[in-house]
Amino acid sequence: MFLYTSFLSESYYGLVTFLLSTSNLLMPLTAFGVQYTILKFFSSYQTRKEKDVFLSSVILLPLFIAIPIAVVGNVFYQEISAFLSLKNPVVKSYTFVIYWVAVATAYFEIFYAWAKVQLQSVYGNVLKEMFSRVASMLLLFSVYFEWIAPNDFVYYLVAAYFIRLLLMAAYALKLYRPKFTLSLPKNYKEILKYSVFILLAGAAGTILLDIDKFMIPQKEAIALTAYYAVAVYIGSVVETPGRAMSQILQPLVAKALNEQNWTEVKSLYLKSSINLFLIAGLIFLLINVNVRELYSLLPEKYSGGIHVVLLISLAKLYHMLLGANGAIISNSKYYKILLPYGVAMAVTVYVLNDHLIDWLSIEGAALSTFLVVLVFNTIKLVYVHQKFGFFPFVKKTGILCLLLLLFFFGFKFWDFTFHPVVNILLKSALLTVCYFGIVCKLKISEDVNALIARVF
Repeated sequence: MFLYTSFLSESYYGLVTFLLSTSNLLMPLTAFGVQYTILKFFSSYQTRKEKDVFLSSVILLPLFIAIPIAVVGNVFYQEISAFLSLKNPVVKSYTFVIYWVAVATAYFEIFYAWAKVQLQSVYGNVLKEMFSRVASMLLLFSVYFEWIAPNDFVYYLVAAYFIRLLLMAAYALKLYRPKFTLSLPKNYKEILKYSVFILLAGAAGTILLDIDKFMIPQKEAIALTAYYAVAVYIGSVVETPGRAMSQILQPLVAKALNEQNWTEVKSLYLKSSINLFLIAGLIFLLINVNVRELYSLLPEKYSGGIHVVLLISLAKLYHMLLGANGAIISNSKYYKILLPYGVAMAVTVYVLNDHLIDWLSIEGAALSTFLVVLVFNTIKLVYVHQKFGFFPFVKKTGILCLLLLLFFFGFKFWDFTFHPVVNILLKSALLTVCYFGIVCKLKISEDVNALIARVF
């Protein structure tokens, strides 16, 4: 966050954000839903031969989408690049980057799923969450020291995505190297049907995450995308524990559902909800009580994103509260509901963005994301309750919610009078000690209490 805003102009930072966000919109289509297909079906096979046939077949599925997209993109490249660069001409020279990042990301997710079904997610999670950030940091320092030109930054970043893919593929194949064959699994029709549904649902769901960063440059100067991106990056830190836990939850929930172990499914649902809400709640507090001091460390032109941080972090916190909700639906026999759900969500966020960006600029984009997450995640919550009889909330969920409100209003509106970094450290330390002290005293989470007791 600090390096991008210091070493790249806001226009070029906005360009990078736009290219990566548009790649994320294309990625679900390129992946053909295979990463979710592996998670759902791998544990249902009993013999190694069946597993080998399954993995050999699904690894080729994305090519049936990626190759036609490449052909069409090549034929109509000028028209596509002209459309994307109507408001901001700087985009035109880099349009092809969108496709290559989408392909690299799609196959990374597939090999990551390959590792997750072996119950090995740490290495992949480090690559997913850290590698691209470390690569960006090194490249930004290279720009600063004039080892590479700012115009070449994007090309080196694309190379980093492909290096990440190769590292993930090597690790996945080391964990489980199938005997590759051209045979089809016996249930290939079911696999194809699931992949198509998840592909369409995933594509619609991804729109919620990145459509705003795609639409802002179509309506406003691309520099506003940079201001919005910084605020979204800050707010999205709230879901970091959820992204880590989902790598563990997905294969465990799929296995429990395949075995029809409803007691285990319910246990995973309840534990994931209270634990994620507890940890994500602390991160939400740390961000929002320090956000003014944090923005004082950035160039002043970025300061318009403070309200965006609050809206995005609230949306992410509510998503964390639902725990394994999404994993239960996507790995159950009710997965088909994700398609109309995803389409409705995508249409709604597009319509809201179209009006609210014109009205409130980047705050309008954040508001539309918050409203869509609030409404549609509530629908998913009710749906799981109707189909499975599970509800993730317990009495302690309400106590924790009240605790978060008290801490938010108790710490939000004052700061120490030292340097912003010192103020952030002091307030964060005070808040964290008080928060965990009360959480442990009230025994909100048995898991967190046991972890803290083990540490001490």
